[in-house]
Amino acid sequence: MNTLRTLLAAPVAAFVFTVSAQAAEASPNGTWKWSQAGRGGGAAVERTLKLELKDGKLTGTLLGWQAGEMQIPDTPISAASYKDGTLAFSVELAFGDNKFVVKYAGKIDGDAIKGQVERPGFNGGEATKTDWIAKRAK
Repeated sequence: MNTLRTLLAAPVAAFVFTVSAQAAEASPNGTWKWSQAGRGGGAAVERTLKLELKDGKLTGTLLGWQAGEMQIPDTPISAASYKDGTLAFSVELAFGDNKFVVKYAGKIDGDAIKGQVERPGFNGGEATKTDWIAKRAK
């Protein structure tokens, strides 16, 4: 009987380990980086996002960057959600007196988030969606 238990225990343990490893890989926790194309063909900007999932709540900060002569400060994410490897959040940005919300959505695939970014149109124009691929910083 002990031999049968031992034989059954090994596959069960391997399954539990595999499921646990996959769940850990799908974690949004960490620092994520990507290159964002500039408006109107401008130079790309390297972006950095720090995310933390704690007690089922996703929080994070989009780190600041330089846009021409404007310095954009670190900005907390809002309206954040995470479930089964899929995340979504918004970031409210301000350029001078102009404020706007950028919406991010994606699915974690190993050390990448693949999804879309929705930005409001220029001067009240139609919103645009672009592909977004962020890589986990090592």
